[in-house]
Amino acid sequence: MADHIPFVTSLQTLKLVRSTYADSTVLRIPLESAEKLHPLPSSSKVWIDGGVDGLHDLSSRSQDSAWYKLMRTIPGFEKLATPGFIAKPEPSVVQWFVSAILDKCAMSNPRWITVPQLPIVNDSLRNRVNRELAKATGQWKSASGFSGRLIYPLLFTHAEQTKGKTQRKPKVQHAGRCYHESYADGFWVVDTSLMEESGSVALRNKRFKSTIELHQELNEVISSKIRIAGPYWGMNLVLWSRGLIDFPAIGVGGTYQYYLPGGHSHTASARVAIGPLRRRVGVSDLTTWLARTIKIIGASHPAYSEIEKVQKQLSLLRDPDTSRIQVASFYRKWFDSLSSTPTVGRSLALFQDLSQAFALGRSLPDFTKEGAARKAESVVEPLMVNCL
Repeated sequence: MADHIPFVTSLQTLKLVRSTYADSTVLRIPLESAEKLHPLPSSSKVWIDGGVDGLHDLSSRSQDSAWYKLMRTIPGFEKLATPGFIAKPEPSVVQWFVSAILDKCAMSNPRWITVPQLPIVNDSLRNRVNRELAKATGQWKSASGFSGRLIYPLLFTHAEQTKGKTQRKPKVQHAGRCYHESYADGFWVVDTSLMEESGSVALRNKRFKSTIELHQELNEVISSKIRIAGPYWGMNLVLWSRGLIDFPAIGVGGTYQYYLPGGHSHTASARVAIGPLRRRVGVSDLTTWLARTIKIIGASHPAYSEIEKVQKQLSLLRDPDTSRIQVASFYRKWFDSLSSTPTVGRSLALFQDLSQAFALGRSLPDFTKEGAARKAESVVEPLMVNCL
C-alpha cells in the first residue's frame, strides 16, 4: 500500500483514484459526498471528514452546495458560525452538534473520522469553541464505542499564523491540548493560504521554512504515527521525505491546494504537468514555449522525449478532464520514484530530483502567462532549498 492520501471530492476524482491511486492506504471523503462516491477501492481505508471547517466564513458559502444542505440539518450549526457563540460557547449545544455530525460520519463505516474544528485564525478567539468541540468529540468516542481513528485537524488560513515561533507556539500548544481532549489518534495539517505554484519569492525566503518549523514543533508536542500534511503540490513531499509526516495528502489531477467546503463552484482551466520541471503550466501558455524548448534542448537531452510527448498531445490536453489524467499520472510516477528510495536517503533523493529540474529550468524560456511563476524553475526552487 502507498502512503499518499488522495482527497476524493467527486466522481471524476474517484475515477482517477481507481485507475491511478487504487493502492492508497487511505482515501479522504467529504461527508456530503460519501453516499455518491462508490465503488471505492476495496483495499483502501476510508477517512470521512464532516466539513465543519466550512463554518469559517459561513456567509461566503454557497447555499446551493451539498455541504450547506447537509449542514443545515445539523442542530446548532448556525450558532457555531456566530461571533457571540464562538466567544462564549454553550457546551450542550456543542455536544448536540458534534454528536450529530460524528454519528453521520460513522454511518459510512469509516476507519478514520476528522475531529470537528473551526480553522485557525490570527488571534485566540476560537480557542474556547475549538476546545469545547474537542471535548465533545472525546465524549462521543467514549459513548459511541467508535473503534476507528480520530484525526485532529489544524487548518491555517493566513501566513501570519505560522510566520514565526512567537505566532506558532500558542497555536501548537492549544492543538496539543485539544488533541488529547478529543482522544485523537493522529493529526492533519494544511495551510489554505499556501499557494506553492505561484512562484512567490516569499515561499523561498519564509513560508516553506516556517511550514517545516511548524511540523517540527508539532512533533515535539504531539506523538503520533498518523501525521498528515496537504494537499500541496510539493511541500507535502518535502515534509514526508524529511520524516516530519507519515502521509502526504494529495490532489487528484486538479487542485493541489485545500479549499474549505461549500464554496461556489467554478470552471477549472486545463493545467499540464511538465514532468522534467516538476511543475504544472496553463495549457494556453505552452504552444510557443514547447516549440522553443525542444529546439533548445535537442533530441539527445534526457528530458526531450517527455517534453515532445506533451507537445504531441497538446490538442488533447486542452480538455481539462484529459489534462487531469495527465497530471495525476505524472504525480504518481513522481511519488513512486521517491518512495522506492530508502527512508533514510529520501530527502537527499528529492533534493537531487528537484535540483535537476531547477538546472533544466534555468536554461529554458520564461512562460508568458504564469505571472510570478513565469520562470521555468520558479516552482521547484523554493522546494529544492528546503529539502535538507
